[in-house]
Amino acid sequence: MSQPVRRLVLVVEDDPVINDTVSRRLEAEGYAVARAYDGPSAVAVATEQRPDALVLDLMLPGFDGLEVCRRVQAERPVPVLMLTARDDESDILAGLAVGADDYLTKPFGMRELVARVAALLRRVERAAELAEQARHAPAVHTVGDLVVDTGARRCTAAGEPVHLTPTEFDLLACLAAAPGQVLTRERLLAEVWDWPEASGTRTVDSHVKSLRAKIGAGRVRTAHGVGYALEVPSS
Repeated sequence: MSQPVRRLVLVVEDDPVINDTVSRRLEAEGYAVARAYDGPSAVAVATEQRPDALVLDLMLPGFDGLEVCRRVQAERPVPVLMLTARDDESDILAGLAVGADDYLTKPFGMRELVARVAALLRRVERAAELAEQARHAPAVHTVGDLVVDTGARRCTAAGEPVHLTPTEFDLLACLAAAPGQVLTRERLLAEVWDWPEASGTRTVDSHVKSLRAKIGAGRVRTAHGVGYALEVPSS
């Protein structure tokens, strides 16, 4: 009986101790691991070995994690867990804008990091299943002048194309499937990120801010303490 193929995670961290600790823990959890310690080598390893996911530090020698993410995502979509030493909103939004799916602020626990990586990989599998379903039964959600085509994975606002990252599109599609309805952060986290724990709700908030910057701040309403809703324009 053949053994299941191990998922390959590329750990990009210039601190050798952190890189080794993260890599060893992921290996102990059954992942294959590749390592890189600077921006240029991270892109080279990603191109050569085609990892299933990246654990990517923001601050790197050579060029930073944002540039790594930009170059890797330009070649093919890869789920990215970004590590940042600062809980700086501008850093986080910049990471999400170039295609990072989730982030952790240092210091972080190994259990949470492993759980986040597992959730990212589950999300990729589920996204492939949903994409196959959408091809057979595509759904087009129209909310005012906002059109979200799940089959083609395209979005337009007032007739103009909106360029979204895969995560931003999935978040918008989830909101657009229930226009006007408030979806809790926990529900969005579970449905978009496949992350059942509530500890990652700030990830939802950060992605909503990034989404608003692209489709217009007034399109997504905040229900304070609860979640978000896609606004339905009054007739």
